[in-house]
Amino acid sequence: MIKLANYTQGQWQEGTGPGTTLYDPVLGTALASVDAGGLDMAACYDWARTQGGTALRALSYAERAALLKQIGQVLQDNRDKYYDISLQNSGTVQNDTAVDVDGAIYTLSYYAKLGGKLPAHVHLEGESQGLARDNAFASQHIEVPARGVALLINAFNFPSWGLWEKAAPALLSGVPIVVKPASATAWLTHEMVKDVIEANILPAGALSIVCGRPEGLLDALNALDMVSFTGSADTAASLRGHRRIQHDGVRFNAETDSVNSALLGPDDSDAAADLLVREVVRELTIKSGQKCTAIRRIFVPESRYEAIAGAIAAKLKTITVGDPRKPEVRMGSLVSRQQHEAILAGIAQLSHHCEILFNGSTEITIQAEAGSACVAPMLFGAKDPDTNPLVHQVEVFGPVATLMPYRDTEHAFELVRRGMGSLVASVYSEDPQFMAQAAIRLAESHGRVHLVNTEVAKVQTGHGNAMPQSNHGGPGRAGGGEELGGLRALKFYHRTAAIQASPDILNRLIQNAE
Repeated sequence: MIKLANYTQGQWQEGTGPGTTLYDPVLGTALASVDAGGLDMAACYDWARTQGGTALRALSYAERAALLKQIGQVLQDNRDKYYDISLQNSGTVQNDTAVDVDGAIYTLSYYAKLGGKLPAHVHLEGESQGLARDNAFASQHIEVPARGVALLINAFNFPSWGLWEKAAPALLSGVPIVVKPASATAWLTHEMVKDVIEANILPAGALSIVCGRPEGLLDALNALDMVSFTGSADTAASLRGHRRIQHDGVRFNAETDSVNSALLGPDDSDAAADLLVREVVRELTIKSGQKCTAIRRIFVPESRYEAIAGAIAAKLKTITVGDPRKPEVRMGSLVSRQQHEAILAGIAQLSHHCEILFNGSTEITIQAEAGSACVAPMLFGAKDPDTNPLVHQVEVFGPVATLMPYRDTEHAFELVRRGMGSLVASVYSEDPQFMAQAAIRLAESHGRVHLVNTEVAKVQTGHGNAMPQSNHGGPGRAGGGEELGGLRALKFYHRTAAIQASPDILNRLIQNAE
């Protein structure tokens, strides 16, 4: 069994505690162990700030972008190895691994290209604004790299993409990172970090990794550091309550679970209905529904409820679930037995409040040995969503979704909003006026609104795919954070200041930024 050592202060260090074991979720075999006992987190952060941060800030944006390109190449060169690790540690089929591994490589490539076009060292935000008569004294906002360390706390479902979608804008900004992967699937994250460190691409201290649960993870941060978190809303609330964040002002970004929606328009389009059905099935099965952006609630006109239920069930019945080593299997397992038990508990909870429209446990034979973490997809129905608050509140983080009817457009928008903040809503219709209306009405409670008709059916990027060009995050329950979105992602790792001075000094500032 492999011991996943921690990399801090320029060296690999094994923990001094008993550690936590990582398992193959299908076969149940022990794969690796993580342990962060005895680590000096204050020394880890200090090394990152003084060594890594200083070296990164000495480079231009274009030079840091070149480092991202090199990292992407290292990951590409080791892609087959990462696919094998993902299969063993996450139980994913190849298509699901591609979303994680290839998605990470694409995101790094995107930020490498984006960074190559930035000014040398300083971002100017807008134009200067006069503060005195004849513009004799003016104000210019600038953004400069933060001089703290960025702690990246990642979730178990995307051990590759979850790391690099945070790391790319942080490193491009000139901020050193300390990576804290979820223990259950830390092997892939660890292997990628190890490969990048051994390639000697980044300055010493720019990249550290801590596996397991170290003492003082947040305690050792200072007021000018940053924490970017992906995970459950409960964990995010616990982190927000920590003194370093609540009192000292450590910058905190959270992307948490949400009950994302798919909405079929009222225009009776069979083509739009087919697109919705296809996307719902895809979102239920990709990574076994273990995506923070997965469709959890499906809203359709009352007149189409039965037909859509039947269409989704018919497609789900064709899905093969089980051991991803078997070529015929299209949907693998959950990442652990712990998640398996949590999903079954969530299914039981929804069963008490909803009708079962498709029961994968009876309709699909799981092609894996007993004791695996595989769960077949489930589709529930709630014919009266107005009096069933649970379906708008409970997210079962697996292959589970609930279908609900709406009376009219206003009712549909009101039901979608009951999620109280989500990462994404997708809308399927052939009515452009309805689509435009949906975009405006849903934008207030969603980080992304994904509009699909037959015109874009073959090129649309998918309800659940968080593209680096677009905002990823959401208000309210979704955590209130923002990630990606092109250059928007860099703002979290920069500090904004208003420079008030004479036009001559401001002009010199502008010249130095170019």
